[in-house]
Amino acid sequence: MTNTRSSVSQTAGTQYAVQYDRLDDEPLSVAIADAVAAFDGTDVTELEPLHYAINADALERLFEPRADGLRANGSVTFEYSEYLITVTAAGEITVEAVDQ
Repeated sequence: MTNTRSSVSQTAGTQYAVQYDRLDDEPLSVAIADAVAAFDGTDVTELEPLHYAINADALERLFEPRADGLRANGSVTFEYSEYLITVTAAGEITVEAVDQ
């Protein structure tokens, strides 16, 4: 995740979004965990491993730069640590509280 905190938004305490720089060296899985921890107000080490929810390697490969450039479209949504996570090809990570 880059220091584009101006791209962070929170809506009425139920949703949190952050822009992920797909050309950055930080793995997407780390950016997701950081976003969840920030929204949840916990330390990232207190979260369950991301691979319990989704194949993190496959997720990384889906959104990594390709030989012909960055993927222009698409998104993946999954549950992780009691939240609904959406990652888009535009580089947005959204964390949303799952209705209990």
